[in-house]
Amino acid sequence: MVRASTPAVGRLPAVLVTGFDPFGGDAVNPSWLAVQALHGKRVAGHRLVAAQLPTVFGQSLATLDALLDEHKPALVVCIGQAGGRGAISLERVAINVNDARIADNAQAQPVDTPVVAGGPAAYFSGLPIKAMLAALEREGISAEVSQTAGTFVCNHIFYGLMHSLATRRALRHTRGGFIHVPWLPEQGQPSMRVEDITQGLKVAIRCALTTGQDIRKQAGALN
Repeated sequence: MVRASTPAVGRLPAVLVTGFDPFGGDAVNPSWLAVQALHGKRVAGHRLVAAQLPTVFGQSLATLDALLDEHKPALVVCIGQAGGRGAISLERVAINVNDARIADNAQAQPVDTPVVAGGPAAYFSGLPIKAMLAALEREGISAEVSQTAGTFVCNHIFYGLMHSLATRRALRHTRGGFIHVPWLPEQGQPSMRVEDITQGLKVAIRCALTTGQDIRKQAGALN
């Protein structure tokens, strides 16, 4: 189910920001709480549209594709939770593998299956991750570049997003990527307050919208 905190506003170009519903026995998911707080905000001449994705293989991608068709965003940033990480993690690469250590919210647990049959082995992010890292560090927000988004639903969405941006003509001018965020303090340690996560995502999105380099040239497939 896709949910947003308030109706989308204005006619400004859209930035689609997604988070996931709780999974694995957690009552909350910081990715959704932070994303929900961004809904309706205006950043660098764009309006932020927040939506929730189900933590379910397959269904999450179908939901994302419907959102891409609906909003035709200039930028897409998908957010997920990464327990055990103490910083906002800017993901570099998505791989064409589903390999679930635990079951998703529909009790599916794929092992060594492709996200997209016949797709490239991997895709690089379309986000300027090093510029985003520098922007976050200037604001005193703990951040890092990550070389792996795992093989659970987060990577599934990251790869599916990048594949859609690479292969759908209507999305040829859209950029996208994935960011992991830490647990909230009540979930365990290491952690980050939801207010800091929300601010960090806003800083990262602003940087992605204003960085001058043509990052799409770097966002190709790895065969």
